[in-house]
Amino acid sequence: MALMGRDRNWWSHSKTVALIWFSSLALFYFLFRMALHNSTSPSSPDSFASYSNRRSELYDKMERSLDEHGAAFLKHGETSQSLALSDLFTLKDGSVTPVLKAADPPVRANVLYMSAKYAALISEAVKQVFDPYFDKAIWFQNSSLYHFSMFHASHHIVPVPASEVEIEAAAVKAVVEGLCPLEIVLDRVVLTSTGVLLGCWQVISGTDPADIRAKLRTALPKAPEKQLYDAAILHTSFARLLSHPGASIMDTDNTSNQIELFHKLICLCLIFVHMIQATVSELWYVEEYDVLALALNGKMKVRRFQMGCTRG
Repeated sequence: MALMGRDRNWWSHSKTVALIWFSSLALFYFLFRMALHNSTSPSSPDSFASYSNRRSELYDKMERSLDEHGAAFLKHGETSQSLALSDLFTLKDGSVTPVLKAADPPVRANVLYMSAKYAALISEAVKQVFDPYFDKAIWFQNSSLYHFSMFHASHHIVPVPASEVEIEAAAVKAVVEGLCPLEIVLDRVVLTSTGVLLGCWQVISGTDPADIRAKLRTALPKAPEKQLYDAAILHTSFARLLSHPGASIMDTDNTSNQIELFHKLICLCLIFVHMIQATVSELWYVEEYDVLALALNGKMKVRRFQMGCTRG
């Protein structure tokens, strides 16, 4: 009888241990799944609305820039990144040549990549609209390098030397594996006072750019505190105007007429490209060995990372 009592006690104790072990395992699995969901889920609806409104405000301000500040690029003023046009291009005999200068240390940029199947369509429309008016005094962004700048681990304004580039790239890859592909739509085309023709996009679904930048900030703690762009913005460069429209088209001294022409060309461009939708599922970690290598077809090294989230 004593043996049977010990058996019952052992069995009761074993069941208790098993129940505690199973409960702990279930709790761990639940918490793990929650963490995985939080790391790979797209941005929340409330955040989406807030970010979308912020982008609209930014784009409104960018649209007003040309009227409020005039066409500064016609006076060979600064670009949006504190560089003069003469730092970037030479224009001679109707030919535009980029000025490639070594970046020391190399700029390390994280950018979202736009697939060529979308970029080629936009690029062709932009060229058809703008090329006839500028006597080749225009630089078109390479359509195979259309991108959305996200976050810089180092940039030319605040250089940050990298002791371990591969470790930095691995940290970026880990972030990207938890991102959901973005479905985006072209909201408007803007010409800034510095002469940059931009596509300004809104996000339909996926991980919002603001959340992507926040995750990259955490993964790259040594990055410059001051980044080049607002956290919510999603824009890509289509072209850069470098001079006046052709003299055969209008009086090059009449600035108001030129600005009116710019607005008409933007409207014409929108007829072809407005509301184009695209899917973005790839982030590039780029070492730019030349200043603005992505914009100027300079020397660079690209590491491509695919977004790992499949939840839309």
